[in-house]
Amino acid sequence: MLRRRSFLQSATLIGSAGLATGSLTAAANDPPVPAESGKASSETTSSEIPSSESAASGTAALTERLNPRIAADREVALSLLKPSARELERGLRLHAESVVFDSYGFSPRSSIDGAALAAQIEAGASDLEIKDLREEMSMTRCVTDPVQQQEYRDAWRASGVTCVFQNAGEEGQDPLRLIKRLARFTFVTDMLRGFVSKAAVPDDIEEAKRQGRHCLYLTGNGVPLTQQWVSVPDELRYLRIFYQLGIRMMHLTYQRRNMIGDGCGEPSDAGLSDFGHEVIAEMNRVGVIPDCAHSGWRTSLEAARASAKPVVASHTVCAALDSNPHARSKPDEVIRAICDTGGLVGICCIPQFLRGPGDITMLMKHIDHVVTRFGADHVAIGTDVSYTAQDSSQEQRKVPSVRRGRTEFRTLWRPDEFAVTPTMSQSVAWTNWPLFTVGLVQLGYDDQTIRKILGGNVLRVSREALRTA
Repeated sequence: MLRRRSFLQSATLIGSAGLATGSLTAAANDPPVPAESGKASSETTSSEIPSSESAASGTAALTERLNPRIAADREVALSLLKPSARELERGLRLHAESVVFDSYGFSPRSSIDGAALAAQIEAGASDLEIKDLREEMSMTRCVTDPVQQQEYRDAWRASGVTCVFQNAGEEGQDPLRLIKRLARFTFVTDMLRGFVSKAAVPDDIEEAKRQGRHCLYLTGNGVPLTQQWVSVPDELRYLRIFYQLGIRMMHLTYQRRNMIGDGCGEPSDAGLSDFGHEVIAEMNRVGVIPDCAHSGWRTSLEAARASAKPVVASHTVCAALDSNPHARSKPDEVIRAICDTGGLVGICCIPQFLRGPGDITMLMKHIDHVVTRFGADHVAIGTDVSYTAQDSSQEQRKVPSVRRGRTEFRTLWRPDEFAVTPTMSQSVAWTNWPLFTVGLVQLGYDDQTIRKILGGNVLRVSREALRTA
């Protein structure tokens, strides 16, 4: 227990800039194994990495101690991983020194303002207005409310994440629907740019790391379409516009079928349409990464085969690890096709997708499956989860109950009896990112492999997408 308490204290020093000077040192000076193996010997720790030049004293001052939620989540993860002092030390140091790039996720979310939302309901706001207001509050109160902003900053620093490939587009194809989240995160990064900025190119992410800041690289949950079907060029003209606004990756489909292809929730899994091939070609031309995380297996396979640049499944799991895999998983055949493009799969932190014990140990098994079968160049962590402010439940209780509407079309799922427990969810909490790195150390990977998984692979794919030659 003493070791865990020490970790919970020292981990607060982890920030985007690195570790507080002298807090951790390399565990040994043994030479690394060849990089291509991906595995380190039982005695190998770190190849020589320059320490971060950025001081973390400011980070330590603002995150002097973890809040109860983050601390509890870390206790759960530690109890499952049971790292040695040597593994813990190496993992925390590697995490602090590396560019950590979540291949798909959400920056910390604020709570709603329950009283303000209740007043809007009382004034007769529509369901759509209430939904938009909830979303706007959760995404932007970190700018307007000092208490929410402090917790937002603390969650970022506790995570040690440099950049999130941030979901900045609602599910669908309507440009007006897609632009709302993009506007909100542009607002946040404009107003908090000294702490979190919008990255336009991969070099911006590495610069944020050097400066001890955080950043968002933006992705959309749909390809914007005019939906007039006059011609292919006319239909796709908003794709370039959204690229110019900062979107660097787009979902081809969500759960359901669209004009591009079938989503993962469709039983037919009919694959990529003729129009879908045109979409892939335009994404390649403009510089947007095709993301088939929510696409059906056949659609994903055909998208990978159609693309001249890397394709990703930014937040998914490996179907091969469970006899009854979730629809959001990808079989090895699809993963192989994605890897053949130079792309990657990001393993997510959703217990019902991970299956098995559904916790941090299962997250590691999915990562190791990709490394073992397809190579360390083709895997990342795309959490698909967020940290939510501690007072969220308290604020929600201020909102009067409203009649539950029909199930949203996008959320139609096949029946699934998998039961999620608090232990599962706590162990893979977004602020447990430092322990994800400790878990990678326990898998026996060398430092170069771990840095690829933490962010190097996503940076590589992001650069390749922007290649013009």
